[in-house]
Amino acid sequence: MAAPAAVPPASPAPARLDKWLWMVRIFRTRSLAGDACRAGSVTVNDQPAKPAREVRPGERVTVRDGLVTRTLVVVASPRGRVAARWVPEFCTETTPESEWAKVREASVQQLLAREKGSGRPTKRDRRLLDQLFE
Repeated sequence: MAAPAAVPPASPAPARLDKWLWMVRIFRTRSLAGDACRAGSVTVNDQPAKPAREVRPGERVTVRDGLVTRTLVVVASPRGRVAARWVPEFCTETTPESEWAKVREASVQQLLAREKGSGRPTKRDRRLLDQLFE
């Protein structure tokens, strides 16, 4: 059996915000992280942040991603992009449960939505909805 992999080393130097967001897997690409910063979707300690801003341990990063506003506390800066299982070593998720409830509620609303002009639900449609919510 292979030995478990060690935690990737942290860099003592602060990291650029766009790079840190990419390294801890908040965004799939660094350019998406930079675009979100420029659009005003990312704040650090409640201040709008540019992509080149350096983040240090203890700072609070807020990212508006669709319906959810995620709140993260910086623990450390990885030297490179880390595996998903190591993300908790570099940031702490402090997003309130109410934010995640918005996503669940929106997905239920999407299931209930009907096309405009499709008329009332049929008896079969109603039974399928009843099965879904049992």
